[in-house]
Amino acid sequence: MARHVDVLIIGAGLSGIGMACHLGRENTGRTYAILERRESIGGTWDLFRYPGIRSDSDMLTFGYGFRPWVGTKVLADGPNIRDYIAETAEEYGVTRHIRFGRKVVQAAWSSEDQVWTTTAVDERTGESETYTSDFLVGCTGYYDYDKGFRPQFPGEENFGGQIVHPQHWPEDLDYRDKRVVVIGSGATAITLVPAMSTDAEHVTMLQRSPTYIAPLPADDPVAVGLKKAKLPAALAYKTGRARNIALQRASFALSRSNPALSRTLLLRAVRVAVGPDVDMRHFSPTYNPWDQRLCIVPNGDLFRVLRNRRASIVTDRIASFTETGIRLESGAELPADIVISATGLNVQMLGGAALEIDGAPVATRDLVAYKGALMSGLPNAMMIIGYTNASWTLKADLAAEYFCRLLNHMKAEGYSTFVAVAEEADRAPESMMGGALTSGYIARGDAVMPRQGRRGPWKVINNYYRDRALLRKAAIDDGILRFGKKSAAARPVAGSRSA
Repeated sequence: MARHVDVLIIGAGLSGIGMACHLGRENTGRTYAILERRESIGGTWDLFRYPGIRSDSDMLTFGYGFRPWVGTKVLADGPNIRDYIAETAEEYGVTRHIRFGRKVVQAAWSSEDQVWTTTAVDERTGESETYTSDFLVGCTGYYDYDKGFRPQFPGEENFGGQIVHPQHWPEDLDYRDKRVVVIGSGATAITLVPAMSTDAEHVTMLQRSPTYIAPLPADDPVAVGLKKAKLPAALAYKTGRARNIALQRASFALSRSNPALSRTLLLRAVRVAVGPDVDMRHFSPTYNPWDQRLCIVPNGDLFRVLRNRRASIVTDRIASFTETGIRLESGAELPADIVISATGLNVQMLGGAALEIDGAPVATRDLVAYKGALMSGLPNAMMIIGYTNASWTLKADLAAEYFCRLLNHMKAEGYSTFVAVAEEADRAPESMMGGALTSGYIARGDAVMPRQGRRGPWKVINNYYRDRALLRKAAIDDGILRFGKKSAAARPVAGSRSA
């Protein structure tokens, strides 16, 4: 049986729940449904269950702009973030619109019918379901939930211990009094090392190259001060959020305008935090600050376990696994009972679903991002991709607000379709994330990530202040978006009903 709604949202994580809330808040009057592959709300924050999992952005900007994050912690743990998203869904009446356990496998647009037809599989029964909608919004993020990035290590078949990827953390993994090696240097690795060192015999972080790390207090002093002043929660949140957005932007701008000074400031802060006995080469990357995402250490937890020798850092390359550990190219050997491959993620769009327009397959790599939200040649559709150089939610909120503005404009003008049309000169060779960062997962994702633009609204600027003006205030009908009205030939959707 076909199921029809005005807006079909794919994904019930941070972006999907936010999109649904905005549809109601902005008075669009549109019906909607959410298809979520997992059995609960949360997306990434429901998927990852490794020890110590936490946000890598401050919560005053990682929370929704329309619903205050109540708390003073700079970073929050995974379970609390999951609860925050689920509570937001309940508060705005979103939960009842979610169909869980549905894996979307295809989304096809018909110009004749002016409708999206989306095919999903109920993974509990294996049965296919069909949904139709006037609009489609992809809120799946860009991670492959089935498989994280995990290189084949030389000689790993000889290893007598266990190799674990954080994306698929075994519930029964017992690392008490075990020797653990965490391979990686990103946010996951620097989270795992202090979290596991409490129970493990010793934890070693093995990195091929260092990452820039910024130590911050566990509690935001401004948030604490505002709470003591007994400001209303909404006002305190708004004030702290504005301040943190400004600090994020200033940090990024400094790294671009004066990378040498930015590097000096970051390394000086680490030297103070880590103490004199740890070699700073383990914290001194060869690239400039913000060429890759900055990692945050709350309350110096990583540095504390390095100082008390519960953990250590080794910068080297793997020559081969042995039966009892890892042999390095330097000739040293790291004994290990458990190896954690915190080696990154694989990138995919729309959760791996196939896209079609009028029967022709569409490769997401061939699309060009418009205002960092819509995609060229993709009618009545949006893909939400958050910031790489700031909190994800800042961009997700702006994109959702813009989409609601667009829907309301279409209703007022009697339009039924929109599409952003790019010229060949608008297309740049790099992906929409490739111009900002050089991280490994971004390079690997180039094969599927939509393209960056060269000019105007096609250029992804990754600047909250400029995006805020562009998405909240700029004219909807700008000559690039093409609008259409329902033709007499467009057929109604048979057997349709509201979700």
